[in-house]
Parts: sequence; structure tokens; C-alpha cells
Amino acid sequence: MPITEFKMPKMGESITEATIINWLKNVGDTVMAEETIVEVATDKVDNDVPAPVSGVITEIRFKKDDIVKVGEVLALIDSEGVESQVPTAPRPDAETSSASPKTQTEDHKIPNPEVKLKTNPDAFLSPLIISIAQKENLSLEEVQSIQGSGADGRIQKSDVFNYLKNRKYALPSRPTTDNRQPTTDFPKPKINFVEGKDRIVEMDRMRKMIADHMVYSKQTSPHVTSYIEVDVTNLVNWRNANKDAFAAKHNEKLTFTPIFVDAVAKAIVDFPMINVSVDGKNIIVHQDINIGMATALPSGNLIVPVVKNANEKKLPELAKTVNHLADSSRTGKLKPDEIQGSTFTISNVGTFGSLMGTPIINQPEVAILALGIIKKRPEVIETESGDEIAIRSMMFLSLSFDHRVVDGFLGGSFLRKVGDYLEQFDINTTL
Repeated sequence: MPITEFKMPKMGESITEATIINWLKNVGDTVMAEETIVEVATDKVDNDVPAPVSGVITEIRFKKDDIVKVGEVLALIDSEGVESQVPTAPRPDAETSSASPKTQTEDHKIPNPEVKLKTNPDAFLSPLIISIAQKENLSLEEVQSIQGSGADGRIQKSDVFNYLKNRKYALPSRPTTDNRQPTTDFPKPKINFVEGKDRIVEMDRMRKMIADHMVYSKQTSPHVTSYIEVDVTNLVNWRNANKDAFAAKHNEKLTFTPIFVDAVAKAIVDFPMINVSVDGKNIIVHQDINIGMATALPSGNLIVPVVKNANEKKLPELAKTVNHLADSSRTGKLKPDEIQGSTFTISNVGTFGSLMGTPIINQPEVAILALGIIKKRPEVIETESGDEIAIRSMMFLSLSFDHRVVDGFLGGSFLRKVGDYLEQFDINTTL
């Protein structure tokens, strides 16, 4: 009988694996071609995966929360069985055909073949690998020494577990109550819970990933934050005077974000050592300038879509890219590739009315820029006739950087250069 292998599809050039969120069908169920039968997640982006053919599902090989590589067989579909709900031949799992995917796949899951490890480890660590490393008490250097079997040497879940299995020295003991609890004699503070008044809200999958990533970043990078204040009066006046004409000509909104991205990209060209990652004792200097934009979602979670090669784009193209990424973020339509590969991140905390912020570095980057609210206030300015008081549009910029590889001179110089590009914005910029 014709059996079709239902495989994990490729969802982007840099995506090598995905996590199963939920099976919508069970063994024995009839499915139609293009009908969604499983939901998967790549980092923070969820995707529906449709059936390639119509038929009856005869086998499911992975269960919820399993990590599956692109190209691996998720399930088998009998395309001749579409006319009947259950195949005529008896199946070992016939009595449990209506059970959950978890029950079905425990008997059917086939162990993955042994993968030959590559010799060059990938410096990038996915949120999943970060989470495993924290639970197993692995240091950053130790994780990055593991040989990865994924694309371009990327470290996979199986690589970490193989490493732990063959580790030549014992793992340090871990507290059983909190796998991220530091070694200390100080008792964990008691949480006062008032029955009937307080409520418990379980973190969703994305919030758990954000929490793990933030804790990992603070434990990995010694954070230092520098601040400057910039006068963006000319920039604000130009944008207000030209936003309608810009929209009419390019059919795109002109927000401040693409202007901020442009200034950051130019400053990175001037100071390329801010566009790096740390790989053990090595510094990886990235040639591409990919700017991540921290974006708040309606759910309250955070996602970071990426403007690829921002230094190569003119303002109209930057505006189009920024608007697309922002809209796709809020409507849940981001593609996996659109949140991959950032080398530097910006966070516009002014959107929420904040004067300034102390952002946490988006690993494996070494710096992140926060942009505060733009406020009008009286300022003393120098003129040809002397000092005068004038109403100016002012904004704070704050740069958090990894003091392992970014010293105060580099961090301060880069931050000042971003401010210069904003203050010296060319008001004759053509639309």
C-alpha cells in the first residue's frame, strides 16, 4: 500500500529543527491534503504544518515537546486508507487509537541514528540549548566546546546529551527545589500567597524562553550601562514635515524606528568591534550588520525581528522592512528566518513612556541600545549671539555592553557616535 512519509518541512535557511507543540490528529485519524495536523515552534515563532496528502495516519513518531530536525519523518500516512477511518489490518495500538499523541508515540518512536559530529562548534546557542545548559549546570565555555552536528556545526539537543553521557568528570550537585538557585546559605524568601485573593498564572512557552534567556545573559555577560542625552529637534522637525509626503510616495509610514536603525548601522560601520560575539576565548567579528528590534506583543511577551544588512538599505527600504516586521510581529505572521541572525539589538523603551532603560544584552550579542522617550523642554543652546534658552526635543540613549570584550572607551565612543548621527541628521535627506 502507498505509504507517504510526513516529514518536518524546511521553514527557513537557518532553521535546522523545530519543537512539536501539539498534534491535532491521532493515529487512525483521517486527514485531508493541506489540512493542518501538527503545530511546531522554531524559537518564538509557531507554525502550522499541513498534511502532504489525504489519507489515514498509521504512525506518529514524535510526541509533544520533542525536538525534531528538518527532514526527519514525523508520521506515516496511508493514502489508500482515506475511504475508511481505520485500516483493516489489525494494529498493535488498536485499543488505544483514540489516545493522546504522547501515548501513541511512546511505542512507535524510532531512535535517531547516530550522527557523526563535525569538528567546528557553532558559537550560536539556541534558547533550548541555553535552557538545557542551565539545568545541567554547564558553563558557557563548556557548552561552546561541544561539537555540533547541526547545519554549520550548530549545537543540537542530542549533542549536549551525548556530551553529558560521555562526560569524564562528575556533574556538580544541584538543588532539587530550584535548578537556577545560586549556592548560598541565605534562605529563599517566602512568597505570601493569600488564598481566595491571589492567583497563580503559569508562564506560557514564550515567557519561559524569555525568562531563561534573560537569566542566562545576566549570568554570562558582566553588564555595564552608559548614558548620553541627545538633541533630536532637527530630526523630529524633519520627520513631522515629511511623513505625509513620504507615505504618499512610498506607501509606507515613516516612524522614528528606521531612522534609529540607520544611525545604529552607520555607527557599527565606524566601530565594528561592537558587532561581535564571544566564543570561549575568541571574538567572532560579524561582517553582516543585522539589527534586531525588540518588539512588544499583544500578549505582553517580547520578540526580536531582525533587519538584515541594515547598513545596505536606504531610508525607504528600511521603513518598509521595519513596518513589515512590526506588523508581522503583532499579528503572529513572522517567519522563522525573520527572528534569526541579529548581531546588535535596539529597544525603543520610549514607546511606553520610559525616560531611559537598562536593557539586558540579547545573547550571543555583546551590546544593546535603549532609546528613551522624546520630550520637549527648555535647554540652553549656543548661538552666534551667545547662550539662549530654547524649546528642544531631547532624548536619552543607554547602551548596555558586555565588559568582557567591550571596554568603556569602545562602548562610550560607539554610543556617542549614534547620538551624533541623530543630532546631525541631514534635514536635506531626499525622500
